[in-house]
Amino acid sequence: MRIKTPREKKILIVKTTVRWLLYYVLIFFAFVFMTSGTFMKPVVLIPLALCIAVNNDRVGSAVTGAICGFLIDMSCGKLFGYNAVILTFFCIVLSLLFELYLRHRFINILITVAVVSFLQGWLDYKFYYEIWKYEDVEVIFRTVTLPVWAYTVISTVFVYLVIKLINHFLMPKEHLTLEEAIKTE
Repeated sequence: MRIKTPREKKILIVKTTVRWLLYYVLIFFAFVFMTSGTFMKPVVLIPLALCIAVNNDRVGSAVTGAICGFLIDMSCGKLFGYNAVILTFFCIVLSLLFELYLRHRFINILITVAVVSFLQGWLDYKFYYEIWKYEDVEVIFRTVTLPVWAYTVISTVFVYLVIKLINHFLMPKEHLTLEEAIKTE
Protein backbone atom coordinates (compact mmCIF):
# COMPACT_ATOMS: atom_id res chain seq x y z
CA MET A 1 0.00 0.00 0.00
CA ARG A 2 1.19 3.45 -0.85
CA ILE A 3 0.67 6.64 1.09
CA LYS A 4 -2.09 8.81 -0.32
CA THR A 5 -1.20 12.44 -1.03
CA PRO A 6 -3.73 15.32 -0.95
CA ARG A 7 -3.66 15.40 -4.76
CA GLU A 8 -4.61 11.72 -4.87
CA LYS A 9 -7.53 12.43 -2.52
CA LYS A 10 -8.90 14.94 -5.01
CA ILE A 11 -8.44 12.48 -7.85
CA LEU A 12 -10.25 9.83 -5.77
CA ILE A 13 -13.22 12.15 -5.25
CA VAL A 14 -13.39 12.98 -8.96
CA LYS A 15 -13.10 9.31 -10.01
CA THR A 16 -15.77 8.24 -7.52
CA THR A 17 -18.14 10.97 -8.71
CA VAL A 18 -17.62 10.09 -12.37
CA ARG A 19 -18.06 6.38 -11.62
CA TRP A 20 -21.41 6.92 -9.88
CA LEU A 21 -22.56 9.28 -12.64
CA LEU A 22 -21.77 6.60 -15.21
CA TYR A 23 -23.65 4.03 -13.15
CA TYR A 24 -26.76 6.18 -13.09
CA VAL A 25 -26.49 7.05 -16.78
CA LEU A 26 -26.47 3.30 -17.46
CA ILE A 27 -29.48 2.88 -15.18
CA PHE A 28 -31.29 5.63 -17.10
CA PHE A 29 -30.56 3.97 -20.46
CA ALA A 30 -31.66 0.59 -19.09
CA PHE A 31 -34.93 2.17 -17.96
CA VAL A 32 -35.46 3.69 -21.41
CA PHE A 33 -34.76 0.28 -22.96
CA MET A 34 -37.27 -1.39 -20.64
CA THR A 35 -40.05 1.10 -21.37
CA SER A 36 -39.77 0.83 -25.15
CA GLY A 37 -41.09 -2.04 -27.27
CA THR A 38 -42.74 -5.20 -26.06
CA PHE A 39 -42.63 -7.02 -22.73
CA MET A 40 -40.51 -9.87 -24.12
CA LYS A 41 -37.10 -8.35 -23.37
CA PRO A 42 -34.62 -8.64 -20.50
CA VAL A 43 -35.12 -6.80 -17.26
CA VAL A 44 -31.69 -5.20 -17.58
CA LEU A 45 -32.06 -3.24 -14.34
CA ILE A 46 -31.71 -6.42 -12.26
CA PRO A 47 -28.21 -7.41 -13.44
CA LEU A 48 -27.20 -3.75 -13.50
CA ALA A 49 -28.22 -3.21 -9.87
CA LEU A 50 -26.59 -6.45 -8.77
CA CYS A 51 -23.33 -5.84 -10.65
CA ILE A 52 -23.12 -2.38 -9.07
CA ALA A 53 -23.92 -3.83 -5.65
CA VAL A 54 -21.18 -6.45 -5.64
CA ASN A 55 -18.50 -3.80 -6.10
CA ASN A 56 -19.71 -1.22 -3.59
CA ASP A 57 -20.64 -0.78 0.06
CA ARG A 58 -24.01 -1.61 1.58
CA VAL A 59 -25.41 1.93 1.51
CA GLY A 60 -24.62 2.49 -2.15
CA SER A 61 -25.95 -0.96 -2.93
CA ALA A 62 -29.21 -0.34 -1.07
CA VAL A 63 -29.80 3.01 -2.78
CA THR A 64 -29.03 1.55 -6.20
CA GLY A 65 -31.30 -1.44 -5.57
CA ALA A 66 -34.15 0.80 -4.43
CA ILE A 67 -33.83 3.12 -7.43
CA CYS A 68 -33.66 0.24 -9.90
CA GLY A 69 -36.60 -1.46 -8.18
CA PHE A 70 -38.73 1.67 -8.39
CA LEU A 71 -37.84 2.00 -12.09
CA ILE A 72 -38.84 -1.64 -12.70
CA ASP A 73 -42.14 -0.96 -10.94
CA MET A 74 -42.78 2.07 -13.14
CA SER A 75 -41.82 0.37 -16.39
CA CYS A 76 -43.80 -2.83 -15.71
CA GLY A 77 -46.84 -1.19 -14.14
CA LYS A 78 -46.45 -3.04 -10.83
CA LEU A 79 -47.28 -1.94 -7.31
CA PHE A 80 -44.95 0.95 -6.52
CA GLY A 81 -42.23 -0.32 -4.19
CA TYR A 82 -42.73 -4.05 -4.77
CA ASN A 83 -39.58 -4.62 -6.81
CA ALA A 84 -37.74 -1.91 -4.86
CA VAL A 85 -38.02 -3.92 -1.66
CA ILE A 86 -36.93 -7.11 -3.40
CA LEU A 87 -33.94 -5.55 -5.16
CA THR A 88 -32.84 -3.55 -2.12
CA PHE A 89 -32.78 -6.71 -0.03
CA PHE A 90 -30.85 -8.71 -2.61
CA CYS A 91 -28.40 -5.87 -3.32
CA ILE A 92 -27.52 -5.62 0.37
CA VAL A 93 -27.19 -9.40 0.69
CA LEU A 94 -24.98 -9.65 -2.41
CA SER A 95 -22.84 -6.75 -1.27
CA LEU A 96 -22.21 -8.56 2.00
CA LEU A 97 -21.68 -11.94 0.31
CA PHE A 98 -19.11 -10.57 -2.11
CA GLU A 99 -17.43 -8.55 0.61
CA LEU A 100 -17.08 -11.48 3.01
CA TYR A 101 -17.22 -14.78 1.12
CA LEU A 102 -17.36 -14.73 -2.67
CA ARG A 103 -14.73 -13.63 -5.16
CA HIS A 104 -15.47 -11.13 -7.91
CA ARG A 105 -15.63 -13.70 -10.68
CA PHE A 106 -18.00 -13.67 -13.61
CA ILE A 107 -19.44 -17.10 -12.82
CA ASN A 108 -20.35 -16.02 -9.27
CA ILE A 109 -22.11 -12.92 -10.56
CA LEU A 110 -23.88 -14.88 -13.30
CA ILE A 111 -25.18 -17.47 -10.81
CA THR A 112 -26.36 -14.84 -8.33
CA VAL A 113 -28.09 -12.82 -11.06
CA ALA A 114 -29.77 -16.00 -12.34
CA VAL A 115 -31.02 -16.88 -8.86
CA VAL A 116 -32.19 -13.36 -7.99
CA SER A 117 -33.91 -12.75 -11.32
CA PHE A 118 -35.62 -16.15 -11.13
CA LEU A 119 -36.85 -15.41 -7.59
CA GLN A 120 -38.08 -12.00 -8.68
CA GLY A 121 -39.93 -13.49 -11.68
CA TRP A 122 -41.33 -16.34 -9.60
CA LEU A 123 -42.59 -13.96 -6.88
CA ASP A 124 -44.06 -11.74 -9.57
CA TYR A 125 -45.88 -14.71 -11.08
CA LYS A 126 -47.11 -15.93 -7.68
CA PHE A 127 -48.42 -12.57 -6.47
CA TYR A 128 -49.82 -11.26 -9.74
CA TYR A 129 -51.20 -14.36 -11.45
CA GLU A 130 -51.33 -17.61 -9.51
CA ILE A 131 -52.82 -16.15 -6.34
CA TRP A 132 -56.04 -15.28 -8.21
CA LYS A 133 -56.59 -18.88 -9.41
CA TYR A 134 -57.13 -18.05 -13.08
CA GLU A 135 -57.44 -20.93 -15.54
CA ASP A 136 -54.29 -21.97 -17.43
CA VAL A 137 -52.21 -19.37 -15.62
CA GLU A 138 -49.12 -21.58 -15.81
CA VAL A 139 -48.95 -20.71 -19.52
CA ILE A 140 -47.86 -17.20 -18.49
CA PHE A 141 -45.01 -18.66 -16.47
CA ARG A 142 -43.82 -20.84 -19.37
CA THR A 143 -44.31 -18.38 -22.22
CA VAL A 144 -43.48 -15.04 -20.57
CA THR A 145 -41.69 -15.35 -17.23
CA LEU A 146 -39.13 -18.03 -18.17
CA PRO A 147 -38.08 -16.43 -21.51
CA VAL A 148 -37.72 -13.01 -19.84
CA TRP A 149 -35.65 -14.68 -17.12
CA ALA A 150 -33.40 -16.30 -19.76
CA TYR A 151 -32.97 -12.98 -21.60
CA THR A 152 -32.10 -11.29 -18.32
CA VAL A 153 -29.44 -13.89 -17.51
CA ILE A 154 -27.96 -13.56 -21.01
CA SER A 155 -27.90 -9.76 -20.72
CA THR A 156 -25.76 -10.15 -17.60
CA VAL A 157 -22.75 -10.83 -19.81
CA PHE A 158 -22.94 -7.39 -21.42
CA VAL A 159 -23.82 -5.57 -18.21
CA TYR A 160 -20.94 -7.25 -16.37
CA LEU A 161 -18.45 -6.24 -19.06
CA VAL A 162 -19.56 -2.59 -19.00
CA ILE A 163 -19.49 -2.38 -15.19
CA LYS A 164 -16.11 -4.11 -15.09
CA LEU A 165 -14.74 -1.59 -17.60
CA ILE A 166 -16.02 1.34 -15.54
CA ASN A 167 -14.62 -0.14 -12.34
CA HIS A 168 -11.26 -0.89 -13.94
CA PHE A 169 -10.63 2.76 -14.72
CA LEU A 170 -12.54 4.52 -11.93
CA MET A 171 -12.52 2.25 -8.86
CA PRO A 172 -10.33 3.67 -6.06
CA LYS A 173 -7.11 1.87 -5.20
CA GLU A 174 -6.04 0.94 -1.67
CA HIS A 175 -3.95 3.80 -0.22
CA LEU A 176 -3.12 5.07 3.24
CA THR A 177 -3.34 8.71 4.25
CA LEU A 178 -0.38 10.26 6.06
CA GLU A 179 -2.33 10.16 9.32
CA GLU A 180 -3.12 6.47 8.89
CA ALA A 181 0.53 5.69 8.06
CA ILE A 182 1.76 7.49 11.17
CA LYS A 183 -0.85 5.90 13.48
CA THR A 184 -0.15 2.31 12.42
CA GLU A 185 1.35 0.41 15.27
